[in-house]
Amino acid sequence: MRALIEALRPRQWVKNGLLFAGLIFSKNLTNVADDLLVLGAFGIFCALSSSVYLINDLADIERDRVHPVKCRRPLPSGRLSPGVAVVMALALGVGGLAGGYLVHPAFLALAACYYVLNLAYSFLLKHLVIVDVLSIAIGFVLRAAAGAEAIQVEISPWLLICTVLLALFLALSKRRHELVLLEGTAGNHRRILEEYSPHLLDQMIAVVTASTVVSYCQYTMAAETVEKFGTSNLVFTVPFVLFGIFRYLYLVHQKDEGGSPERIPFTDPPMIANLVLWLVTVGIVLYGR
Repeated sequence: MRALIEALRPRQWVKNGLLFAGLIFSKNLTNVADDLLVLGAFGIFCALSSSVYLINDLADIERDRVHPVKCRRPLPSGRLSPGVAVVMALALGVGGLAGGYLVHPAFLALAACYYVLNLAYSFLLKHLVIVDVLSIAIGFVLRAAAGAEAIQVEISPWLLICTVLLALFLALSKRRHELVLLEGTAGNHRRILEEYSPHLLDQMIAVVTASTVVSYCQYTMAAETVEKFGTSNLVFTVPFVLFGIFRYLYLVHQKDEGGSPERIPFTDPPMIANLVLWLVTVGIVLYGR
C-alpha cells in the first residue's frame, strides 16, 4: 500500500492547484457552493494525473532503472507489481472521467482533453523536441481552464498566457536539470535530451522568463482587469512574481535544483515566504474592498 501511494505521486497534486485560479480571480472564493465544486474538480484531476503517472511509469520502467534517482520509484525498484499499477490506473482514469460528467459537461471535455494529452505525452509527444515541453505547458492551461469551467466563470486570456509561459519556464528548467545531472548518459534515460543542450535551454529559458514577467505585468494593468476588480492595485503583486522567478533561476543554476519544480515553492524558505506574501497581497487587493 505504501508503494502504491508513492507511485500515485501525491506531491505532484500541487500542480492541480491551478484549478483554483478561476475561483480566486473571479472573486468567488467566499461562495461555498463554488468552493465545493472546485474541490471536487481538484480531486478529479488528482485521480486523472495519478492514473497518467502510473501509465507513464509502466511505459518507462526499463529506462527508469538506469536513472540515478528514478530507479528508486516503486515500479522500477520492484516494490510495486505492474499488475496492481495497471488496475489502479484504469480505476482512477475511468472514475475521474465519470466524476467529471457530474461536475459539468464542459469541465468533462477539458478533463478528457487533459487525460488524452498526457497519455499522448507518455507514449509519443515526449519524444518530439520542443513539442514535449509545449505539451506540458498546455496541460497546465487545461487545468486553469477546467477550474473556471467547473463554476462557469470566464478566465482572462492574459491569465492563460501567463500560465502557459510559467509552465514552459518550469518545464525547460527541469529539462536543463536532467541534462546536467545525467551528463553523457542523458540519452540513455530520455532520448529527447539528446536534442537539447544547456546553451539552447538557457536561451529558451531567457525568452520565456522575460515573456512571463511582461505578460503578468500586462495582465495586472490591462483595462479589463482594472474594470473587473475595480482597482489597479494588482500591479503591487509584480515584485513577488519577479522574486519568485529570480529565486527559482538561482536555485536551478547555482544550487543544481529544478528536478522537482513542484517541491521548490514548498521546501525553500524564501520561496515559501514569497508565495505567502503574494497570496496575501492578492487576497487584500481582490477581497479587501
